[in-house]
Amino acid sequence: MTGERIRAMRWWDIPQVHDIEVECFPDDSWSIEQFWRELAGSTREYLVAVDEDHAVVGYAGVFVLAPDSDLQTVAVRPDRRGRRIGRELLDACVQVAKRRDATSMMLEVRSTNENAIGMYEGLGFHAIATRSRYYPDGGDAVIMRLRPLEVSP
Repeated sequence: MTGERIRAMRWWDIPQVHDIEVECFPDDSWSIEQFWRELAGSTREYLVAVDEDHAVVGYAGVFVLAPDSDLQTVAVRPDRRGRRIGRELLDACVQVAKRRDATSMMLEVRSTNENAIGMYEGLGFHAIATRSRYYPDGGDAVIMRLRPLEVSP
């Protein structure tokens, strides 16, 4: 990362987060209301990466019900990709899950998202199954798991 920092998402971040969501996931983006519900959930934590001007450049969320955790979402503005922001957000989510006594993390990723799958594999996640027609447009999801809950360097 270059100049960005990770912090807890707050309600006032939701408009910027939603803009990134729509840009990154135009076919199945979450609504502003969904972000409000997620942020209010006691079993969830959401994080943002902000730049030196305090603008949100990425976000991630994790659901934890120990001993399990699930990466709900992670996205980085396209113009900020390639700077390890996604990796830092994911690592922060792993730390949240560990703090809440989780021992593994699951995630779903579009089977066509080779960049994300490569990043997850590089961090120690392993594909364990495929969910056919998981996404609203009929796209398949690869289910991946990280256990034990340690991110590879």
